[in-house]
Amino acid sequence: MSKPAAPNAKVQITANGPYLVSGGLPLGTASIGVNAQGESVQWQAGRDYPPQAEYALCRCGHSANKPFCDGTHAKIGFDGSETASRKPYREQAKVFEGATMTLTDAESLCAAARFCDPNGQVWKQVNATDDPATHANFVRQTCDCPSGRLVAWDKQTGIAVEPKFEASIALIEDPAEHCLGPIWLRGGVQVVGADGFEYEVRNRVTLCRCGASKNKPFCDGSHIAIGFNEHS
Repeated sequence: MSKPAAPNAKVQITANGPYLVSGGLPLGTASIGVNAQGESVQWQAGRDYPPQAEYALCRCGHSANKPFCDGTHAKIGFDGSETASRKPYREQAKVFEGATMTLTDAESLCAAARFCDPNGQVWKQVNATDDPATHANFVRQTCDCPSGRLVAWDKQTGIAVEPKFEASIALIEDPAEHCLGPIWLRGGVQVVGADGFEYEVRNRVTLCRCGASKNKPFCDGSHIAIGFNEHS
């Protein structure tokens, strides 16, 4: 397990309750930008929330004060049981060996942001990463995967290619699917389970905030199926 990029920053999961964020993590929004064909092609920064040293983010999806908790989880009997695998990423991921790059894929972490799809999909691109244009698309699209389901590795060095993030949180918005997406932890933020378990620290992690994921605490794309929005 790597060390958190911001040692004092932490997301503490509470039993059937909110995420307690500490350490002054910046909070903002990020939207999935699409091209004329409706393909996910870029991240667009949105609003920034006023800085707070500590805050509680809704996990049940029904707060009237989104993204913050208002206690609704107790009224609706929210079941926030953590069911996701606690194995390190590399033990969960399938490996796809390519020309100059390797792709690892832990499918259960998919947050359905769809950056993997353009230009023939990253699983096919990896085989042609000796072509400069394909290589560039492969790295960019893989690095845009918010959940870290997909990671690109340089075959020569064995080092993962990762975007450089400051420790921060973004609330994903998905205009193309007319819904709100997960909580995006960036830059190596420690997540601690309700039982005290310390999840592997990673550069990219997406946490469920609609309450419907079957892979809690992580997002599994259920926000799209339920049409999660501000009024949910």
